[in-house]
Amino acid sequence: MYKCKYPFLFEPIRLGNVWFRNRLFASPISGRSLDSHNRPTFEYAAFYEEKARGGAASVCVGDCAVDSVNGLFGEHMIHLDDLTNHRALNLLSGAVARHGAIASAELTHAGMYANATRLRGGRVYGPVDGADSNGNEHFEMPEELIEHTIARFADAAAFVKSCGFGMVTVHMGHGWCLGQFLSSKVNTRRDKWGGSLENRCRMPIAVLDAIRKKVGPGFPIEVRISGSEATPLGYDLDEGIAIAKMLDGHCDLLHVSAGHHERPEVFCVTHPSIFSPDSCNLKYAEAIKPHVSVPVATVGAHCDPELLNEIIASGKADVIEMARALLADPELPRKARAGKAEDIRPCLRCLACFSNLITNGQIYCAVNPVIGRELENRYINPPMERKTVLVAGGGVGGMQAALTCAERGHRVILCEKTGRLGGVLSCEEDVPFKSKIKAYIAYQIRQIERAGIDVRLNTAATPELAFSLSPDAIIAALGARPVKPAIPGIDGAGVLGAEEAYRLAASCPERLGRSIAVLGGGLVGTELAIYLASLGRRVTIVELLPQLNSGGNVLHQLALNVEIAKYGIGLALGARALEIGPAGVAAEREERLELYEAETVVYAVGQAPLREEAFALSLCAPEFYAIGDCSAPKNIMQATSMADACAKNI
Repeated sequence: MYKCKYPFLFEPIRLGNVWFRNRLFASPISGRSLDSHNRPTFEYAAFYEEKARGGAASVCVGDCAVDSVNGLFGEHMIHLDDLTNHRALNLLSGAVARHGAIASAELTHAGMYANATRLRGGRVYGPVDGADSNGNEHFEMPEELIEHTIARFADAAAFVKSCGFGMVTVHMGHGWCLGQFLSSKVNTRRDKWGGSLENRCRMPIAVLDAIRKKVGPGFPIEVRISGSEATPLGYDLDEGIAIAKMLDGHCDLLHVSAGHHERPEVFCVTHPSIFSPDSCNLKYAEAIKPHVSVPVATVGAHCDPELLNEIIASGKADVIEMARALLADPELPRKARAGKAEDIRPCLRCLACFSNLITNGQIYCAVNPVIGRELENRYINPPMERKTVLVAGGGVGGMQAALTCAERGHRVILCEKTGRLGGVLSCEEDVPFKSKIKAYIAYQIRQIERAGIDVRLNTAATPELAFSLSPDAIIAALGARPVKPAIPGIDGAGVLGAEEAYRLAASCPERLGRSIAVLGGGLVGTELAIYLASLGRRVTIVELLPQLNSGGNVLHQLALNVEIAKYGIGLALGARALEIGPAGVAAEREERLELYEAETVVYAVGQAPLREEAFALSLCAPEFYAIGDCSAPKNIMQATSMADACAKNI
């Protein structure tokens, strides 16, 4: 007999006159899959529909602009003051609603951060005259524009309701317009719209009351606030509680986030990084909940159903909001309801998703190759025939290739030359802030076991083996090996590669000495430096380029910068290492010779693809694919997507 393992998570909740099927909500995420008129496309609808299919009770479309003249943060935002959006928004809401979820639209106005408005030549307004954190000038919003903005929020809410949305989410957090009016640090106006708490809350409350008048009683209004802006330049939790008390009774759900979108130093408060514990921002919702009568939602690094069930059961919050966890596995609610938490694909919390949105205009996920490709995967053709596929290499790419092939019905043989799966990432499994990587590898191994894949450990995929197996297709995922820089002294005592340093730090950290120089400021070198510094070592990163190299993951770099400052890691940027000696690393920097003292030197200057080994297999089967690092250095997201794509080509 079925018994729900997480009963509190799957208890329905009523907001206004609307029932939501469980307590797991997909929090606002925005994308750029809009047409030239900023209307959502079929691809955009499919992105949100995937979460509804996975069992989320509410799915929120993020960053919908209520005022496309005065309030645009970016160019790629849905314009809710453009009534020609009616059909596209109806299609989007219908894609969510037909799976039993409630579609919500996040109503947004950027205020003094309306950068797209500024770039279009428009005048940008905030509560008062001043300049934003980037030095851009903004002006005090006149009262007639305040009234106009209130009306735009109300009209936008009425519009999305007419487009089939079942709830609106009013964004008053993260430093956007309404949050600017709420903040005592920003809103120092001397009229009725600023100064005292009551005056600072006047415009946000007027927005909510105007929305209620437009949408009528019973239509759910969710309000997103920062419980604390978590910076001396913003308001603290005490002020957040006072604001929440003022908003109580004017909405149906108080969604408590934290931080400030435009303050890099607290970006990783709003978007918890790999260095943050699970559910780290719960404390803000928990502190506010006793002071309000409306239900309270919590957001921030939520992923573990056991912990989430306890949060609801203990009364710390009424609703769990998730973003990245539902990218890694949109079926998280469905799997949790079935009691199969071990089948939930872990989010690495690596921020590759949002970094890729910024740099390349599309959200992809490091561990879920379907994200950003929902529509094409929905209509992918099954293979014409069942084939035998040899996958050479059991790292991230090889495991994903094997799984996708097995899911499509092929017979898969996975050969790994070492005694375990996981590839190069296995050396990081004892690093505390890499626990999600360890969980992901364990998850993939479980899926491989369940798929019945023929796994052969301690078996190198040689041409001889390939010919003996007579596969129809070979996928080479052999990876790469660390580059050993040609520097005098590189073979001396006390010089290690990054993999060896990780293993030594886990087994015999005393052998590393008290001072360490890391050659290379890419992600490998920077993350290793942080790990070694967390063990109490004095660490200096020596990097040839004038800046650290994020590898394209610009938001993860923000998290790394916080840790670098926390541990006082030295940065020798623009430094060319000339020689390694007993005293450390001699380098040329700004035309000066400098010595970076170190008892141990670790090199992490890049990877050399194992192309020869990979292409030795190229003529051993009718079909051949080289993926991941053995073709060119890749990150996890790139290796995963390549693996999935080539497997679907077979």
